[in-house]
Amino acid sequence: MSPWSLHRDAQLQGQWSRTTVGRWVMNIEQFKVHWRDWLMLLFGAWLVISPFVLGYGATDVMLALWNPVIVGVAVAVFAIAVLNKTQVWEEWVLLALGAWLVVSPFLLGYAGMPAAMWNSVVVGLLVGADSVWSLVIMLGRGGHKAA
Repeated sequence: MSPWSLHRDAQLQGQWSRTTVGRWVMNIEQFKVHWRDWLMLLFGAWLVISPFVLGYGATDVMLALWNPVIVGVAVAVFAIAVLNKTQVWEEWVLLALGAWLVVSPFLLGYAGMPAAMWNSVVVGLLVGADSVWSLVIMLGRGGHKAA
């Protein structure tokens, strides 16, 4: 294949990807690679609003309110960072945040509040499982997701 035909193929591909259909197909391909990162972003958003949705936002135990909100913001920020450019260390941070969510009700003293405790434990397990899944895939590819 000549260098000119390679250049021409790249031009045609570039023109195709700039069309509406091309962008839509490219977005589907990106979603196939990053769907776990979008899910992680949803976990972060849920953590931020969950104390108010589940009704323990106005309790005497302020840690039951602020822990999921702060960790949720951190999960969302790292999920956005991973969507932008995936790094292995970011997935490790997300795994640590998931582990913290699992143990935090017991360490911070709100294990006696079932809604707050189960929310932290379940979402922590989901965040941890999502990050482990991403780490297994990334480490199998030399530290990078497929692009």
